[in-house]
Amino acid sequence: MIIFVFTLEVMVFTDLYKKALNFEFLTTEEGLLLYEQAPLEELIYLGNQLKQTQKPGNVVTWQIDRNINITNACISQCKFCNFYKKPNDEHVYITTIDEYKTKIEELFRQGGEQLLLQGGLHPKLKLDFYTNLFKELKLLYPNIKLHALGPPEIVHIARLEKKSYREILESLIDAGLDSLPGAGAEILCDRVRKNISPAKANTQQWLDVMREAHKLNMFTSATMMFGHIETKKERIEHLVVIREVQSEKPESSPGFLAFISWPFQDENTVLQKEFGIINQVTSEEYIRTIAISRIMLPNIKNIQASWLTVGKDIAQICLHAGANDFGSIMIEENVVSSAGASYKFDAEGIQNAIHEAGFTPQLRNQRYEFIEYKIGGINN
Repeated sequence: MIIFVFTLEVMVFTDLYKKALNFEFLTTEEGLLLYEQAPLEELIYLGNQLKQTQKPGNVVTWQIDRNINITNACISQCKFCNFYKKPNDEHVYITTIDEYKTKIEELFRQGGEQLLLQGGLHPKLKLDFYTNLFKELKLLYPNIKLHALGPPEIVHIARLEKKSYREILESLIDAGLDSLPGAGAEILCDRVRKNISPAKANTQQWLDVMREAHKLNMFTSATMMFGHIETKKERIEHLVVIREVQSEKPESSPGFLAFISWPFQDENTVLQKEFGIINQVTSEEYIRTIAISRIMLPNIKNIQASWLTVGKDIAQICLHAGANDFGSIMIEENVVSSAGASYKFDAEGIQNAIHEAGFTPQLRNQRYEFIEYKIGGINN
Protein backbone atom coordinates (compact mmCIF):
# COMPACT_ATOMS: atom_id res chain seq x y z
CA MET A 1 0.00 0.00 0.00
CA ILE A 2 2.80 2.42 0.88
CA ILE A 3 4.53 1.68 -2.44
CA PHE A 4 1.24 2.18 -4.30
CA VAL A 5 0.56 5.56 -2.66
CA PHE A 6 4.12 6.72 -3.36
CA THR A 7 3.87 5.66 -6.99
CA LEU A 8 0.51 7.40 -7.39
CA GLU A 9 1.94 10.63 -5.97
CA VAL A 10 4.90 10.50 -8.33
CA MET A 11 2.51 9.96 -11.25
CA VAL A 12 0.46 13.00 -10.25
CA PHE A 13 3.59 15.17 -10.04
CA THR A 14 4.80 13.88 -13.40
CA ASP A 15 1.49 14.76 -15.04
CA LEU A 16 1.59 18.27 -13.57
CA TYR A 17 5.20 18.75 -14.68
CA LYS A 18 4.21 17.83 -18.23
CA LYS A 19 1.29 20.24 -18.09
CA ALA A 20 3.55 23.05 -16.87
CA LEU A 21 6.19 22.36 -19.52
CA ASN A 22 3.45 22.67 -22.15
CA PHE A 23 2.68 26.15 -20.75
CA GLU A 24 -0.79 25.11 -19.67
CA PHE A 25 -2.49 26.93 -16.81
CA LEU A 26 -2.36 24.87 -13.62
CA THR A 27 -5.36 25.20 -11.31
CA THR A 28 -5.07 26.62 -7.81
CA GLU A 29 -5.27 23.12 -6.37
CA GLU A 30 -2.58 21.80 -8.73
CA GLY A 31 -0.28 24.71 -7.98
CA LEU A 32 -0.78 24.33 -4.25
CA LEU A 33 0.04 20.62 -4.44
CA LEU A 34 3.35 21.34 -6.16
CA TYR A 35 4.14 24.29 -3.92
CA GLU A 36 3.63 22.30 -0.73
CA GLN A 37 4.68 18.79 -1.66
CA ALA A 38 6.85 18.55 -4.78
CA PRO A 39 10.54 17.91 -4.04
CA LEU A 40 12.51 21.17 -4.02
CA GLU A 41 15.06 19.95 -6.54
CA GLU A 42 12.28 19.05 -8.98
CA LEU A 43 10.63 22.45 -8.63
CA ILE A 44 14.00 24.12 -9.20
CA TYR A 45 14.57 22.01 -12.30
CA LEU A 46 11.09 22.73 -13.66
CA GLY A 47 11.36 26.47 -12.98
CA ASN A 48 14.72 26.56 -14.75
CA GLN A 49 13.44 24.62 -17.77
CA LEU A 50 10.54 27.01 -18.19
CA LYS A 51 12.87 29.99 -17.83
CA GLN A 52 15.19 28.60 -20.49
CA THR A 53 12.25 28.21 -22.86
CA GLN A 54 10.94 31.73 -22.28
CA LYS A 55 14.26 33.51 -21.81
CA PRO A 56 16.86 31.34 -23.58
CA GLY A 57 20.55 31.96 -23.04
CA ASN A 58 22.75 32.77 -20.09
CA VAL A 59 21.81 36.41 -19.55
CA VAL A 60 20.46 37.75 -16.25
CA THR A 61 19.17 41.31 -16.40
CA TRP A 62 19.56 44.10 -13.85
CA GLN A 63 18.68 47.77 -13.62
CA ILE A 64 19.78 51.11 -12.23
CA ASP A 65 16.95 53.22 -10.87
CA ARG A 66 16.14 55.43 -7.93
CA ASN A 67 13.15 55.20 -5.66
CA ILE A 68 11.94 58.66 -4.62
CA ASN A 69 9.01 58.93 -2.26
CA ILE A 70 6.70 61.75 -3.34
CA THR A 71 5.28 62.06 0.17
CA ASN A 72 5.20 60.04 3.37
CA ALA A 73 1.70 61.21 4.31
CA CYS A 74 -0.76 58.33 4.00
CA ILE A 75 -4.26 57.36 5.10
CA SER A 76 -3.89 53.69 4.14
CA GLN A 77 -3.04 52.44 7.66
CA CYS A 78 -1.02 49.46 6.42
CA LYS A 79 0.08 47.38 9.40
CA PHE A 80 3.30 46.29 7.71
CA CYS A 81 4.58 49.79 6.91
CA ASN A 82 6.88 51.85 9.13
CA PHE A 83 7.41 54.53 6.53
CA TYR A 84 4.09 56.36 6.44
CA LYS A 85 2.99 59.24 8.66
CA LYS A 86 -0.50 60.45 9.42
CA PRO A 87 -1.30 63.52 7.28
CA ASN A 88 -1.15 65.92 10.24
CA ASP A 89 2.08 64.50 11.68
CA GLU A 90 4.87 67.04 12.17
CA HIS A 91 7.27 64.84 10.19
CA VAL A 92 5.18 64.76 7.02
CA TYR A 93 6.91 65.93 3.87
CA ILE A 94 6.32 66.44 0.15
CA THR A 95 9.49 66.16 -1.94
CA THR A 96 10.46 69.49 -3.51
CA ILE A 97 11.62 70.10 -7.08
CA ASP A 98 15.09 71.04 -5.83
CA GLU A 99 15.28 67.70 -4.03
CA TYR A 100 14.20 65.90 -7.19
CA LYS A 101 16.94 67.70 -9.14
CA THR A 102 19.65 66.62 -6.73
CA LYS A 103 18.47 63.02 -6.71
CA ILE A 104 17.96 62.80 -10.49
CA GLU A 105 21.38 64.21 -11.27
CA GLU A 106 22.95 61.65 -8.95
CA LEU A 107 20.96 58.94 -10.72
CA PHE A 108 22.30 60.07 -14.10
CA ARG A 109 25.86 60.12 -12.79
CA GLN A 110 25.49 56.48 -11.77
CA GLY A 111 24.19 55.46 -15.19
CA GLY A 112 20.48 55.25 -14.42
CA GLU A 113 17.55 56.71 -16.30
CA GLN A 114 14.47 55.76 -14.30
CA LEU A 115 12.66 57.08 -11.25
CA LEU A 116 10.39 54.82 -9.25
CA LEU A 117 8.04 57.44 -7.82
CA GLN A 118 5.80 56.30 -5.01
CA GLY A 119 4.39 57.66 -1.82
CA GLY A 120 1.47 57.55 0.51
CA LEU A 121 -2.19 58.16 -0.17
CA HIS A 122 -2.15 61.86 0.67
CA PRO A 123 -5.71 63.13 1.27
CA LYS A 124 -5.05 66.53 -0.36
CA LEU A 125 -2.88 65.69 -3.37
CA LYS A 126 -5.20 65.45 -6.34
CA LEU A 127 -4.68 64.73 -10.02
CA ASP A 128 -3.30 68.15 -10.93
CA PHE A 129 -0.52 67.79 -8.37
CA TYR A 130 0.77 64.64 -10.07
CA THR A 131 0.30 65.85 -13.64
CA ASN A 132 2.11 69.11 -12.85
CA LEU A 133 4.92 67.19 -11.15
CA PHE A 134 5.38 64.78 -14.06
CA LYS A 135 5.32 67.60 -16.62
CA GLU A 136 7.92 69.60 -14.71
CA LEU A 137 10.24 66.62 -14.30
CA LYS A 138 9.98 65.81 -18.01
CA LEU A 139 10.60 69.46 -18.93
CA LEU A 140 13.72 69.55 -16.77
CA TYR A 141 14.93 66.06 -17.77
CA PRO A 142 13.40 64.92 -21.07
CA ASN A 143 15.19 61.55 -20.96
CA ILE A 144 14.00 60.57 -17.49
CA LYS A 145 11.66 57.57 -17.32
CA LEU A 146 8.83 57.77 -14.79
CA HIS A 147 7.82 54.41 -13.35
CA ALA A 148 5.34 55.89 -10.95
CA LEU A 149 2.45 55.46 -8.53
CA GLY A 150 0.58 52.13 -8.57
CA PRO A 151 -2.99 50.82 -8.46
CA PRO A 152 -3.71 52.02 -4.89
CA GLU A 153 -2.68 55.58 -5.80
CA ILE A 154 -4.77 55.47 -8.98
CA VAL A 155 -7.81 54.29 -7.00
CA HIS A 156 -7.19 57.01 -4.41
CA ILE A 157 -6.84 59.80 -6.97
CA ALA A 158 -9.91 58.56 -8.87
CA ARG A 159 -11.90 58.65 -5.67
CA LEU A 160 -10.78 62.22 -4.90
CA GLU A 161 -11.56 63.37 -8.45
CA LYS A 162 -14.71 61.28 -8.91
CA LYS A 163 -13.30 60.06 -12.23
CA SER A 164 -12.71 56.66 -13.78
CA TYR A 165 -9.40 54.83 -13.55
CA ARG A 166 -9.02 55.22 -17.30
CA GLU A 167 -9.43 59.01 -17.12
CA ILE A 168 -6.81 59.25 -14.37
CA LEU A 169 -4.36 57.04 -16.26
CA GLU A 170 -4.84 58.95 -19.52
CA SER A 171 -4.11 62.26 -17.78
CA LEU A 172 -1.00 60.86 -16.12
CA ILE A 173 0.26 59.35 -19.38
CA ASP A 174 -0.24 62.69 -21.13
CA ALA A 175 1.79 64.32 -18.36
CA GLY A 176 4.72 61.93 -18.78
CA LEU A 177 4.00 58.66 -16.95
CA ASP A 178 5.97 55.91 -18.71
CA SER A 179 5.00 52.76 -16.81
CA LEU A 180 2.93 51.59 -13.86
CA PRO A 181 4.48 49.55 -11.02
CA GLY A 182 2.63 46.66 -9.45
CA ALA A 183 2.82 48.31 -6.05
CA GLY A 184 0.35 47.70 -3.27
CA ALA A 185 -0.67 44.20 -4.33
CA GLU A 186 0.54 42.52 -1.13
CA ILE A 187 -1.84 39.51 -1.31
CA LEU A 188 -4.78 39.90 -3.68
CA CYS A 189 -7.35 38.47 -1.30
CA ASP A 190 -9.81 40.70 0.53
CA ARG A 191 -9.65 38.64 3.72
CA VAL A 192 -5.98 39.50 3.95
CA ARG A 193 -6.28 43.08 2.74
CA LYS A 194 -8.99 43.99 5.25
CA ASN A 195 -6.64 42.92 8.02
CA ILE A 196 -3.29 44.35 6.93
CA SER A 197 -4.25 47.37 4.77
CA PRO A 198 -7.86 48.28 5.61
CA ALA A 199 -8.04 51.61 3.75
CA LYS A 200 -6.18 50.57 0.61
CA ALA A 201 -7.60 49.46 -2.75
CA ASN A 202 -9.32 46.10 -2.54
CA THR A 203 -8.52 43.15 -4.78
CA GLN A 204 -11.02 44.01 -7.52
CA GLN A 205 -9.92 47.64 -7.63
CA TRP A 206 -6.24 46.72 -7.91
CA LEU A 207 -6.95 44.30 -10.74
CA ASP A 208 -9.30 46.70 -12.54
CA VAL A 209 -6.68 49.47 -12.58
CA MET A 210 -4.26 47.06 -14.23
CA ARG A 211 -6.90 46.01 -16.75
CA GLU A 212 -7.37 49.66 -17.75
CA ALA A 213 -3.61 50.23 -17.89
CA HIS A 214 -3.25 47.28 -20.27
CA LYS A 215 -6.03 48.62 -22.50
CA LEU A 216 -3.96 51.81 -22.74
CA ASN A 217 -0.92 49.73 -23.79
CA MET A 218 0.98 50.60 -20.63
CA PHE A 219 4.01 48.68 -19.43
CA THR A 220 3.25 47.28 -15.97
CA SER A 221 4.57 44.84 -13.41
CA ALA A 222 2.97 42.64 -10.77
CA THR A 223 4.12 41.96 -7.21
CA MET A 224 3.42 39.85 -4.14
CA MET A 225 4.45 40.48 -0.53
CA PHE A 226 3.98 37.25 1.41
CA GLY A 227 4.78 35.61 4.72
CA HIS A 228 2.43 37.46 7.08
CA ILE A 229 -1.20 36.35 7.64
CA GLU A 230 -2.00 34.75 4.29
CA THR A 231 -2.27 31.02 3.65
CA LYS A 232 -0.24 29.22 1.02
CA LYS A 233 -3.44 28.69 -0.93
CA GLU A 234 -4.03 32.46 -0.96
CA ARG A 235 -0.54 32.92 -2.40
CA ILE A 236 -1.41 30.58 -5.26
CA GLU A 237 -4.77 32.31 -5.76
CA HIS A 238 -2.84 35.58 -6.01
CA LEU A 239 -0.78 34.13 -8.87
CA VAL A 240 -3.92 32.87 -10.58
CA VAL A 241 -5.67 36.28 -10.63
CA ILE A 242 -2.49 37.96 -11.89
CA ARG A 243 -2.36 35.37 -14.66
CA GLU A 244 -6.01 35.95 -15.51
CA VAL A 245 -5.57 39.71 -15.91
CA GLN A 246 -2.53 39.09 -18.10
CA SER A 247 -4.53 36.71 -20.29
CA GLU A 248 -7.24 39.36 -20.77
CA LYS A 249 -4.92 42.09 -22.09
CA PRO A 250 -5.16 43.21 -25.71
CA GLU A 251 -2.74 41.33 -27.93
CA SER A 252 -0.88 44.55 -28.74
CA SER A 253 -0.40 45.45 -25.08
CA PRO A 254 2.78 44.51 -23.21
CA GLY A 255 0.84 43.98 -20.00
CA PHE A 256 2.75 42.63 -17.01
CA LEU A 257 6.40 42.53 -18.07
CA ALA A 258 7.58 41.08 -14.78
CA PHE A 259 6.53 39.47 -11.52
CA ILE A 260 8.36 40.28 -8.29
CA SER A 261 7.75 38.65 -4.92
CA TRP A 262 9.38 39.25 -1.56
CA PRO A 263 8.93 38.18 2.05
CA PHE A 264 7.22 40.51 4.51
CA GLN A 265 9.78 42.53 6.48
CA ASP A 266 8.58 42.63 10.08
CA GLU A 267 10.94 44.82 12.12
CA ASN A 268 8.98 47.22 14.37
CA THR A 269 5.81 46.92 12.28
CA VAL A 270 2.32 46.95 13.79
CA LEU A 271 1.92 43.33 12.69
CA GLN A 272 4.96 42.40 14.75
CA LYS A 273 4.49 44.64 17.80
CA GLU A 274 0.73 44.34 18.28
CA PHE A 275 -0.06 40.94 16.79
CA GLY A 276 3.20 39.00 17.14
CA ILE A 277 3.34 38.26 13.41
CA ILE A 278 6.87 37.83 12.12
CA ASN A 279 8.41 36.81 8.84
CA GLN A 280 8.94 33.06 8.97
CA VAL A 281 9.66 32.55 5.26
CA THR A 282 12.62 30.19 5.05
CA SER A 283 15.23 30.23 2.31
CA GLU A 284 13.74 27.06 0.86
CA GLU A 285 10.25 28.56 0.90
CA TYR A 286 11.42 31.63 -1.01
CA ILE A 287 13.13 29.47 -3.65
CA ARG A 288 9.96 27.38 -3.95
CA THR A 289 7.97 30.61 -4.39
CA ILE A 290 10.21 31.72 -7.26
CA ALA A 291 9.86 28.33 -8.96
CA ILE A 292 6.08 28.14 -8.50
CA SER A 293 5.74 31.70 -9.81
CA ARG A 294 7.44 30.65 -13.03
CA ILE A 295 5.23 27.57 -13.21
CA MET A 296 1.93 29.34 -12.46
CA LEU A 297 2.63 32.39 -14.63
CA PRO A 298 3.44 31.03 -18.08
CA ASN A 299 2.23 34.27 -19.67
CA ILE A 300 4.69 36.50 -17.78
CA LYS A 301 8.23 36.16 -19.09
CA ASN A 302 10.30 37.88 -16.43
CA ILE A 303 10.56 36.67 -12.84
CA GLN A 304 12.67 38.76 -10.49
CA ALA A 305 14.63 37.58 -7.45
CA SER A 306 14.44 40.00 -4.51
CA TRP A 307 18.03 40.20 -3.27
CA LEU A 308 17.02 43.23 -1.19
CA THR A 309 14.94 41.08 1.17
CA VAL A 310 16.56 37.61 0.97
CA GLY A 311 20.21 38.47 0.36
CA LYS A 312 22.71 37.66 -2.35
CA ASP A 313 23.16 33.92 -1.76
CA ILE A 314 19.48 32.95 -1.87
CA ALA A 315 18.79 35.30 -4.78
CA GLN A 316 21.63 33.64 -6.72
CA ILE A 317 20.04 30.21 -6.21
CA CYS A 318 16.76 31.64 -7.47
CA LEU A 319 18.47 32.38 -10.80
CA HIS A 320 18.67 28.60 -11.22
CA ALA A 321 15.04 28.09 -10.12
CA GLY A 322 13.13 30.25 -12.59
CA ALA A 323 14.25 33.83 -12.02
CA ASN A 324 15.92 35.65 -14.90
CA ASP A 325 16.19 39.13 -13.41
CA PHE A 326 18.13 40.50 -10.42
CA GLY A 327 16.23 43.75 -10.08
CA SER A 328 17.74 47.16 -9.45
CA ILE A 329 20.64 48.41 -7.37
CA MET A 330 18.05 50.76 -5.82
CA ILE A 331 20.08 53.90 -5.26
CA GLU A 332 17.45 54.89 -2.72
CA GLU A 333 14.85 52.69 -1.03
CA ASN A 334 12.99 53.73 2.12
CA VAL A 335 9.86 51.66 2.62
CA VAL A 336 11.03 48.04 2.80
CA SER A 337 14.32 49.12 4.39
CA SER A 338 12.43 50.80 7.24
CA ALA A 339 11.08 47.36 8.20
CA GLY A 340 14.42 45.57 8.28
CA ALA A 341 15.66 44.92 4.72
CA SER A 342 19.34 45.80 4.89
CA TYR A 343 21.11 44.25 1.89
CA LYS A 344 22.90 46.66 -0.47
CA PHE A 345 24.39 46.50 -3.97
CA ASP A 346 26.15 48.95 -6.24
CA ALA A 347 26.52 48.44 -10.00
CA GLU A 348 29.76 46.50 -9.65
CA GLY A 349 28.42 44.37 -6.83
CA ILE A 350 25.24 43.32 -8.59
CA GLN A 351 27.15 42.37 -11.74
CA ASN A 352 29.66 40.38 -9.70
CA ALA A 353 26.84 38.54 -7.95
CA ILE A 354 25.32 37.57 -11.30
CA HIS A 355 28.73 36.40 -12.57
CA GLU A 356 29.26 34.34 -9.41
CA ALA A 357 25.96 32.57 -10.03
CA GLY A 358 27.20 31.53 -13.49
CA PHE A 359 25.39 34.07 -15.64
CA THR A 360 26.15 37.08 -17.82
CA PRO A 361 24.84 40.37 -16.40
CA GLN A 362 22.98 42.68 -18.77
CA LEU A 363 21.74 46.15 -17.91
CA ARG A 364 18.13 46.76 -18.96
CA ASN A 365 15.47 49.43 -18.89
CA GLN A 366 11.91 49.08 -17.58
CA ARG A 367 10.78 47.64 -20.91
CA TYR A 368 13.37 44.89 -20.55
CA GLU A 369 15.31 46.26 -23.48
CA PHE A 370 19.07 45.78 -23.21
CA ILE A 371 21.08 48.98 -22.73
CA GLU A 372 24.78 49.65 -22.43
CA TYR A 373 26.24 50.25 -19.01
CA LYS A 374 28.36 53.38 -19.10
CA ILE A 375 30.64 54.05 -16.18
CA GLY A 376 30.42 57.71 -15.30
CA GLY A 377 26.74 58.04 -16.03
CA ILE A 378 24.49 59.19 -18.85
CA ASN A 379 23.62 62.56 -20.24
CA ASN A 380 20.10 63.89 -20.09
